[in-house]
Amino acid sequence: MSEPNKNLWAPWRLDYIRELDTHRNGCFLCDYWADPASDEKNLVLWRTERSLVVLNRFPYTNGHLLIAPARHVGQLHGLNDAELHELLALARDAQLTLAAAFNAQGFNTGANFGHCAGAGLPDHLHFHVVPRWGGDTNYMAVLDDVRVIPQSLAAAYEQLKETGKKLGLPKG
Repeated sequence: MSEPNKNLWAPWRLDYIRELDTHRNGCFLCDYWADPASDEKNLVLWRTERSLVVLNRFPYTNGHLLIAPARHVGQLHGLNDAELHELLALARDAQLTLAAAFNAQGFNTGANFGHCAGAGLPDHLHFHVVPRWGGDTNYMAVLDDVRVIPQSLAAAYEQLKETGKKLGLPKG
């Protein structure tokens, strides 16, 4: 007999879903761009000529940033070279800032293009810069007792065996 389905409760996501519906044109990034007087309220950290950097209201980790072009563009091929360059420069600057502010030891940086790829706002591309630390949790933990094991058991065994030989172990 198969096990019953397990529910994954994520009640904090409802706030995110409702937030998307409150923006006049359906795009909170466009609304933020149009309202610089509300930057603090909207958690906009930086504005440049073509882009903005926003602290994510629904973060994966502390300091999770969103970097978006000012223009409402959904795909990379819709960006001009100046916009694309500025977004990458902002990702670099975001990493430097997060490292200095929070002592981040690593980063996940990426984007989801299209609804089926996980984009919550598929028509306005944005990059995520997610700081990471040794021993922190990753997104797989929300899948209920799921661990990401980066190496097969056979490979791990062989590596341990070889290391043991090099160290002269076991003794006795």
